[in-house]
Amino acid sequence: QVQLVESGGGLVQAGGSLRLSCAASGRTEAMGWFRQAPGKEREFVACMSWGGHNTAYADSVKGRFTISRDNDKNTVYLQMNSLKPDDTGGYYCAGGMVTTASSGSYDYWGQGTQVTVSS
Repeated sequence: QVQLVESGGGLVQAGGSLRLSCAASGRTEAMGWFRQAPGKEREFVACMSWGGHNTAYADSVKGRFTISRDNDKNTVYLQMNSLKPDDTGGYYCAGGMVTTASSGSYDYWGQGTQVTVSS
């Protein structure tokens, strides 16, 4: 069982930046970020394979968000720039064996960290 702990969320004005971190208690081949706005379903944000060769982003965040990972620390990051009010929501880290945008393929989930973008 791998435990994931997110950090780095907060309140930021539109156009600002935040960097989320997710520390894992063990190695996972794939790491992903998902988010959920109030009243909406959880949606894919970004994912990355262990070696970093496979990455994917949701169209809504391409060019603004960057996923990266430090395998020595079992930590994945999400650098979020040019934030918009629509980016508001709970951000969840996920770990699994397959690098995919499908949330059902991930085995481990963190508790989430809240990101609020004010206009």
